[in-house]
This record gives sequence, C-alpha cells and structure tokens, in this order.
Amino acid sequence: MTPPPEMPPETPTTDFVTIFDDTYDRPDCRAYFRMMDALGYRNQHHAVAAFRAGLDEVTRLRGITAPRIFDFASSYGIVSLLMGHEVTLDAVFRRYREPRFDDATPQEVMAWDRDWLAGLRRADVSIRFSGLDVMPNAVAYAGTVGLFEAGFAEDLETAEPSEALARDLAQVDMIVECGSVAQLMPRALDRMLAACGPRKPWLMTSPIRGNERGTTDEVLRAHGLVQEVLDIPPFVHRRFESADEQARAIENARAAGHVTDGVETTGHFHAQVLLARPEGERTPPDTWRLPLTVAPLPDTL
Repeated sequence: MTPPPEMPPETPTTDFVTIFDDTYDRPDCRAYFRMMDALGYRNQHHAVAAFRAGLDEVTRLRGITAPRIFDFASSYGIVSLLMGHEVTLDAVFRRYREPRFDDATPQEVMAWDRDWLAGLRRADVSIRFSGLDVMPNAVAYAGTVGLFEAGFAEDLETAEPSEALARDLAQVDMIVECGSVAQLMPRALDRMLAACGPRKPWLMTSPIRGNERGTTDEVLRAHGLVQEVLDIPPFVHRRFESADEQARAIENARAAGHVTDGVETTGHFHAQVLLARPEGERTPPDTWRLPLTVAPLPDTL
C-alpha cells in the first residue's frame, strides 16, 4: 500500500457555502431539522436510497448479517435515522413542524423522539450505527434517542482518533456522509481510514457538485480504495441562501467540470453520490439495486 499523501496546509474549505453553526449544537434536534426544512434540504432523501442499495451489496459480498455503519460528520444522525428506520425525510420535517415542539424542553423532545424511533426500526436488517461529529450536543442527542450505539465528539482534522473511536472504526463495514465534508477534510478521512484496519469499509458520500477534491482521491487510493461517481442524475441538496451563494456555487461547479445550466442555475445546490471501495469488490452498480431515480419530496422545485 502506498503511503498517504502529504496533507496540504490548513485552508478554509467551505467559504462558498453559508454555514448555519447556531443550529448544530443545541441540546436537541428541533432547530436543526427546522432549518433543513426551511431551506429545502433534499440531499439525504436522495442519497440514502443509494446508500441502502450499496449496503445491500457490501453485505452480500462479505456475507455480513449485521452490518456496522459509521455516520461521519453525523450532526443529529439524520443519515442513520433514514437508513435504519422506515421513515422519510418529509415525515421527519413534518414531525418537527408540530406546535408541541415549540415550547417543549430538550428532555421532552428526546423522550418523544426515543419512543417515536423505537417504533420505526427496520425489521428487514439489523444494523449497528455509530457516529462522529465535532458538535458534542448533536452526538449526545443521537445516542440518547437510540440512533447511535456509540457516538464520538472528536475532530479528526486536528487530532488522531481516541482509542475508543479507533476500536469502533476497526469494525466498520460502511462509512456514510451527506453534504460534502468527507471531500473537504482529507486529513480526517486519512486518520479515519487508517484506524479501520486492513479490510477497508466502503465509503459512500453525496458531496455538493464543485466540492470534489483531488487530495481526497489520493487519500482513498493510498488506503486501497477506488472512487467512482454513481450513475445517478444530480439531485437537489438545498436552496441557495442568497444570490451570492448561488454565484459562488456555480463558479465552483463549473471549475470542477460540471454543466450548471438547468442544475445549479435553478436555484439549488446539487449533489451526486460517490462510492469508494476496494478494487476486488467493484461489482457493476447496474447489477445491484441502485435507484436511478427517486421520487421528489413535496415542494421540491
């Protein structure tokens, strides 16, 4: 195996995306999901359909009966929620529009959510979820309501994984992430994969178009993984927050070689699904249950 590439100096990597940090570390998920709802987030709706198909294939190839999934940059665990439960993103958004959530305490919200999720767990597969995020409250919420069996509030861009996190990563079959972060954090990705042991997990991500990074490809190759873009049409990530944000996103997408007419020009960030896996496990995606189209959520423009 070739050694990982030299990491470049730290530079801001999300300067063309509006950051909503005030919603990411509350004691419960209300503000986060209401922000996603208000801005028309759709990435997880589309990406999780592909993630489920990829999970089916890696479990088939490896003969796994209870796969272990690691939710990277998990926030409140929305990817794990959608992968492990019979519920849609639209249903999640509708839930947190309910007036009872306006004045509830965090303890009430977490108790309601724990009971709600317990009744929605998938019966067709047994999945163990763990998650990582730099926001401690978000990770704690996901553990409290039963989304994660193990949650870690660590920053792998600045430090090696803790012993507990490294032990968890050594058992992972698939790493998932929605939005872009894995592409923008090659140092964290390198540390995470190094802890995964000799048999690397599959990595499925859904970055915003324009956030692809060559350094990330180099990290993946150094760990024996080959990355490809799945043959799924670009799908909505979320609406642009401003005309300036749209202009920056179009510039970045075009610089990465994407045609933006009819895509980013419609007023939305768009994403795509990337899959990285060992060369020996590269079965053709058209032979497994990959959704080529996913029904849009209500109000998707």
